[in-house]
Amino acid sequence: MVEHSVVFSFFLIFSGAAILASIALYTRQPLLVAYIVLGAALGPWGIKAVSDTNLLADIAHVGIIFLLFLLGLDMQPAHLLHMLRKATLVAVASSIAFMGIGYGAGVLFGFSQIESLVIGAALMFSSTIIGIKLLPTTVLHHRHTGELVVGLLLLQDVVAILVLLLLNSGGEGGSEMGTGMSFARSMLALPLLALFAWGFVRWVLLPLLQRFDRFHEYIFLSAIGWCLGLAEAAVYVGLSAEMGAFIAGVALATSPISQYIATSLKPLRDFFLILFFFSVGASFNLTLIDDILLPALALTAAVLALKPVVFRYLLQGISESADTGWEIGFRLGQISEFSLLIAYLAFAGGLIGTEASHVIQATAILSFLLSTYVVIFRYPSPIAVSDRLRRD
Repeated sequence: MVEHSVVFSFFLIFSGAAILASIALYTRQPLLVAYIVLGAALGPWGIKAVSDTNLLADIAHVGIIFLLFLLGLDMQPAHLLHMLRKATLVAVASSIAFMGIGYGAGVLFGFSQIESLVIGAALMFSSTIIGIKLLPTTVLHHRHTGELVVGLLLLQDVVAILVLLLLNSGGEGGSEMGTGMSFARSMLALPLLALFAWGFVRWVLLPLLQRFDRFHEYIFLSAIGWCLGLAEAAVYVGLSAEMGAFIAGVALATSPISQYIATSLKPLRDFFLILFFFSVGASFNLTLIDDILLPALALTAAVLALKPVVFRYLLQGISESADTGWEIGFRLGQISEFSLLIAYLAFAGGLIGTEASHVIQATAILSFLLSTYVVIFRYPSPIAVSDRLRRD
């Protein structure tokens, strides 16, 4: 029965996605919106045609891992290190600013101090998957704007690891010292993992690929194994799977075979990303809309209005132009898939209630949708509605 259930779920998801995607293209709407709407319609809170959203979410997470791996393949290590150094101040200052905005909004709507802090933490991050999905894959990754976006997202990933460690310790009764030690170990593991990846690629992986480069299936399998293997290694040492996958990609970026691997894996990435956006829509409890609509709309409006402004002026402080600051601000003008994980962990640990958890989820979904509209109507992207702006 399990096999039939999964196959039937995939049939509904991909057939439904094809139909809604056709409608979206005819009406010049972003495809991501179609996938989220389909999830809400078919999921447990819609017509209940697809019920096992936890399984789908686990499968869909592979799409985010491949997305970061492919991004790493397009990043030259020297440029990446330069951009990370430049973006550190902006990432830290913006995280503090958004934390304050979210906390203030939570208090204003009557949430407890802890719930307001969690809401603030959820607003600190921008979506890696939206930000990178809307970057032209053959243009901006090699340009200044794309490198800044990637640098900021990676630094936010580091901050997110600390927040998740704090939530885990809070839910399990861990001490502050234990949390600090866990974070220190994770940060020490980051350069060690990068060093291991560089050495393994240079002395093991590349010689194997060069020896058997006539067998395209072998290259495809080796790339997937390397990506998922380093993602699992990152989780084991306390980092995120996404960070491990990105390191795996960067380690291969200077090799002559990197672009062939990137081209081969893009269809696989898109397959899993459709499942990701479907699971986002399917996981939302539509029966709570009346209770959370006002705070969710207010938070979404604050995110969409203030994130571009904050990023614009912080980037101006490190000598970026106003146009670059606005573009990066709009591209990062949403909250993150990490925000959904923060809401889940905080609720599971008893730190926040159902209403606060769903306010965060609703804000994430609304900011995903609305920020996507802003970007595809104003800036170059692979899914822009205008032929003038469409780049891939």
